[in-house]
Amino acid sequence: MRFLGHLIVTGLALWVTALILPGMHLGDDSATLLSQVLTIGAIALILALINTIVKPLLSFLAFPITCLTLGLFQLVINTLMLLLAGWVSGLVGLTLEFDTFWWALLAGVIIGILSGIVEAVTGLGDPDRERA
Repeated sequence: MRFLGHLIVTGLALWVTALILPGMHLGDDSATLLSQVLTIGAIALILALINTIVKPLLSFLAFPITCLTLGLFQLVINTLMLLLAGWVSGLVGLTLEFDTFWWALLAGVIIGILSGIVEAVTGLGDPDRERA
């Protein structure tokens, strides 16, 4: 149930970020509402899988650089995960594109902030709350 909640939060954060940023393209604008929702859900699932499988490995390998930059390199890792999700989604016929690396970096920051706020409000980010 918690995983489903994270998927919904990630999908909402992706959608709001795509509305805010002109350099981020998510889904087909001319598609039906149901098609857009399914596209955002599928891309959120792809991003969740990439963050579960690839991100820990990359974070471990980049740990020295992350320490040298006092954690700022994590922004680059998040950006690479978004770009990888865009590439994978393109392979399956979905659209998640960024005009430049910098749009992807800004999108990663906004998605992280939005996800953090929603998870804090809903309690999804607090593992102790679920045990109680």
